[in-house]
Amino acid sequence: MLDFVIFAVTFVVTLIIAVIYLYPTSRKTTTVPGLEASNQETGNVPDIERAGSLQEFLVDLHGQYGSIASFWIGQKLVVSVASPKLFKEQQAVFDRPVELMRLFRPLFGSSSIPFTNKADGRTRRTKYDKVFTRSAFKNSYAIFHKVSADLSTKWSTMPDEQHIPLTQHMLALSFKILMWTLVGDYFKDDKKLLEFRKNFDVCWSITEESLLAESFPEEGSQQFKRFSQAKSALHDTLKDVLQKQRSRPRGNDLMFVDMVTLAGISEDTQVEDLLTFIVWGVHKTAFMLSWALYFLATHPDVQQKLVKEISTALGESEVNENNVDKLRYLRQVLDETLRCSALSPWSARVQDFDTELEGHKIPKNTPVIHALGVVLQGDTWWAEPNKFDPDRFSSENTKSRPLLAFSPFGFAGKRTCPGAQLAYLEATSVLVTLLRQHKVKMVEGLVINPVYGIVTHPGDEIWITVEKRK
Repeated sequence: MLDFVIFAVTFVVTLIIAVIYLYPTSRKTTTVPGLEASNQETGNVPDIERAGSLQEFLVDLHGQYGSIASFWIGQKLVVSVASPKLFKEQQAVFDRPVELMRLFRPLFGSSSIPFTNKADGRTRRTKYDKVFTRSAFKNSYAIFHKVSADLSTKWSTMPDEQHIPLTQHMLALSFKILMWTLVGDYFKDDKKLLEFRKNFDVCWSITEESLLAESFPEEGSQQFKRFSQAKSALHDTLKDVLQKQRSRPRGNDLMFVDMVTLAGISEDTQVEDLLTFIVWGVHKTAFMLSWALYFLATHPDVQQKLVKEISTALGESEVNENNVDKLRYLRQVLDETLRCSALSPWSARVQDFDTELEGHKIPKNTPVIHALGVVLQGDTWWAEPNKFDPDRFSSENTKSRPLLAFSPFGFAGKRTCPGAQLAYLEATSVLVTLLRQHKVKMVEGLVINPVYGIVTHPGDEIWITVEKRK
């Protein structure tokens, strides 16, 4: 009998240990309310897939559990916060949880800035941020105008009812502007620019496919070979860029490529950082512009009001550093575009010591997601959140909202999107140039749904027509 009792106790203890080991939810070391893992190996990843995206999953999660909630990615506990108050508590946190960015590692590289934390990451960001200020871009307005004027001329040659693939045009425009602005004269050679763009598109398309599949192509596969060849070509080109830039005399107006060469890092890391900024910059500015023109095309009253402001504020002048702030309604349009599109729907931070949020213990090394899109599109701070209404960003209407309720480019640890100023200035100049000459209209019958990723983009091409303004 005693042997049986010992056996029974041993069996129960072993079973409990097995359950604790196999099911991560039973090892939960925080009181944050949230989901149990739906799969013992992948956690709540199947739930994220069923929701359609992490953004849509987070909307449901916070709708169920409130402003702080938890879930599982594999065996890893993840906490998500969705309120200006909780954002403020995370405002000083710098380090990113690199495991949430793992599928970008093949493209960006292990030593690139998204995977760099602690003192090294802070030092590099401090240096890079010096060339991402409004004053640093004072000479870039000519580039913005030149590239957008070329596109406007192209649109002028088209019949009024010709269908124009808006997203394609904005990607091409943003790619050229960004390369000229960040890298300089090297890519004013169209042949070099087109070759770089071709390899860039190969690498990005395969990376996007891996994000959907939750795995990167296996080494030796045809997709892996295509990716590796295109990435190698990108690296070779950027090494040539850096070599030529180092040999040139530097003036007082440094570009991003100059700052990379002065960052005190290896050439391979310089290449990785340069490519990372190009990837993020192209997609954020292109899709910001795509969504802005989409909302203007679907809201002709807003478009007309904006055109009137452009005429009144600028007359015949082009946008420059002295008059850009006169375009207050245009800035409201861009802010509402960022809110409605949730262009950057989430970010994340991590700390290597135990912390506390809203009275809950957060164990060290627990990723904390900032659910930016949930706050931007929720009804707590935004009346009729699904309505496109630039007037909600008037100076009067912004007074009643907490500052961090609108954080479209992140907010934490002085690690917000460094290109935010560039995106605003570029979008302002491009919209002024295009809307002065053209009335933008949607092709009838189209329904455009967002695809929420690291950057939110249209699920289908946005087809527009343009009509010459009189």
